[in-house]
Amino acid sequence: MKNMELNNRRKFIKELGILSAAAGISSLLPYDVFAGVKKDFFSISLAEWSFHKSLFDGKMTNMQFPLKAKNDFGINIVEYVSPFFQKKETDQNYIKELATLTKNEGIQNHLIMIDREGELGDTDEKARQTAVENHYKWIEAAKKLGCKSIRVNAAGKGTESEVKTAVVDGLGKLSEYGKQHKINVIVENHGGYSSDGQWLSDVMKQVNNPYCGTLPDFGNFKVSDQKTYDMYQGVKELVPFAKGISAKTFDFKADGTESTIDYDKMFQIIKDSNWSGIVGIEYEGTTLSEEEGIKKTKVLLEKVLKLYS
Repeated sequence: MKNMELNNRRKFIKELGILSAAAGISSLLPYDVFAGVKKDFFSISLAEWSFHKSLFDGKMTNMQFPLKAKNDFGINIVEYVSPFFQKKETDQNYIKELATLTKNEGIQNHLIMIDREGELGDTDEKARQTAVENHYKWIEAAKKLGCKSIRVNAAGKGTESEVKTAVVDGLGKLSEYGKQHKINVIVENHGGYSSDGQWLSDVMKQVNNPYCGTLPDFGNFKVSDQKTYDMYQGVKELVPFAKGISAKTFDFKADGTESTIDYDKMFQIIKDSNWSGIVGIEYEGTTLSEEEGIKKTKVLLEKVLKLYS
């Protein structure tokens, strides 16, 4: 009897050790290894810019946005836009309130899109450094909110070569600051040279920092009044560096597809690149209300997700 009890005790301790080890490494492995659930191609977030009219008109505030995303659209991941903070990004009470609100509601703060802080590709070294430092406070705010990234612009005046050299420098310095705080610095194709997929992908290669990446936007490939870059080629070139996707929509056909962007073709390109992550709804149309445009974009993305899952 004593030998049986001793063997049972040894078996229990051994099994407990195995379970403890599994628990210890579980945080290092994908959830689906343990749950047997296939990881989704992407999750859906809502970009605050979809409500830019309401926000600029004072019909909604930055603090109200995440709750509206969750309660009205069933979206628990959000993307902010810097001007809607109304210069409260360094107000610790404001940031803490927003962080507490979203945490209590189970809302994930994904990123902040930064505008109006100077040109990271300014060919004047002093002005470029000022622009870099202007973004520091946003990296700090993003960290406190639990975001993974800030979105910046690769803008500047000069030739393609001159601006590229300046952007690599400015973006490289800012990415090093982001690395210190474990916040990604990601660039959207947002007009000018940055809307040239080959140009921006080359910038990424030269910066060569794991905390620097892209945010491919389906609808922002206008390089100039005379030149529009092929959107599908652009996404193909930018998605290898992507730490998020911006699913732009303008209008819809009767069957619910986007009228100017072939979403099936676009997501086949993204799927073929083996990318997975967060795709943000960014409705920018004028024929539908903001709410209706967001809903139709969400339905479209859900169809795409079902098709490729």
